[in-house]
Amino acid sequence: MRRAETASSGEEGVALTSLDIASGLALPTAHRTRRSRQWSVASGEDMTPGTSPREALEEAIRPALARPPCLVSFSGGRDSGAVLAAAASLARREGLPAPIPATNVFRNAENADETSWQEMLVRHLGLTEWIRVEHDDELDLIGPYAQRVLSANGLLWPANAHFHLPLLDAAAGGSMLTGIGGDELYYAAQRPRAAAVLSRQVRPQPRDLLSVGFAAAPGAVRRAVIARRSRAGLPWLRPAALRRVTALMAAEAAAEPRVLAERLAWWRGMRYLRVGAASIARIAEQTSTVLVHPLLAPRFWTAVAAAAPPLGFAARTDGVRHLFGDLLPSQMIERSSKANFDEVFWTDRARAFARDWDGSGIPDEWVDLGELARHWATQRPIVPSSILLQAAWLGSARRRVEQSLEGAVQ
Repeated sequence: MRRAETASSGEEGVALTSLDIASGLALPTAHRTRRSRQWSVASGEDMTPGTSPREALEEAIRPALARPPCLVSFSGGRDSGAVLAAAASLARREGLPAPIPATNVFRNAENADETSWQEMLVRHLGLTEWIRVEHDDELDLIGPYAQRVLSANGLLWPANAHFHLPLLDAAAGGSMLTGIGGDELYYAAQRPRAAAVLSRQVRPQPRDLLSVGFAAAPGAVRRAVIARRSRAGLPWLRPAALRRVTALMAAEAAAEPRVLAERLAWWRGMRYLRVGAASIARIAEQTSTVLVHPLLAPRFWTAVAAAAPPLGFAARTDGVRHLFGDLLPSQMIERSSKANFDEVFWTDRARAFARDWDGSGIPDEWVDLGELARHWATQRPIVPSSILLQAAWLGSARRRVEQSLEGAVQ
């Protein structure tokens, strides 16, 4: 039985299991699949009454600005753009060194090109310094940056954790801010459709009878429905693994609280957020960089829960406008597109390795190796299969070392 090589961590719940690796997901724990009303967004931390989301966000940003150079991992999206704008505003007001946008630029990945959005915000903020690191295939899943991370740490989740390494290299000895956590924040703070219908904030449609009924259903019913609708589309998993993954994901989804503040706390407690943050923190530590994710700050989430409408924001754009409408250009607030980085990670380098893979490094108690090889040969392998490619690379690298040592002994 083959075992994938994982990284250990002192933080409880962030070490990868063999099923995490096999599925490509940082799966919820059994505890997370049970409903609980004991949610506290700020994790027990006190907050001054009336603290605004902006004040809470600036509280998270300020220590990074005080340790220059302070780089902002800036893709051009609304989340990293909001962090950059808030940091620039705070720096000007308090006389701190200005944050420096830092961007990975891809010469051969058209779908990852955000140049026009990036330039719009940099001009809008009046920033004069901008670090742009150009790449061809260097950020491939088993390219030089990924190999540095894998060799130093073993497997980390997500498989693209090395994406920040070129920017962390540029920030070495200073600090870096990211926009990580924005997707989860806005999803958690968005008004559920069923609640909007029941409160008459939107005009009901015939299909809303199902969503309202589902929202009111007992947990067991919700779990069964979600499991039937969302059977994990991971074709390389063996049947037992697929059943286990689907059950865990369905049970967690069914446990999502309905009350806004509880829902925000529940989302912020997602295991995959902790695992991902711990992975990038390890890489940052190895570059002597202080890493901060302001959009994940507990006090910020608590302040958003207090400042949002009772049921949540009507949509993500509504949330961005509410929180950052005075900082971002209107075009950026209202944009609906997002960059796609698949071609950045799955380049000819990764595909060539997958074609010649020797079958090592994969947890085959969960994975059908033939189905995995067939999936990797498709035109667009899905994201969860990426960490398995890295596990295979580690297995092959270890095997080459063993063979080299055997040859030296002989």
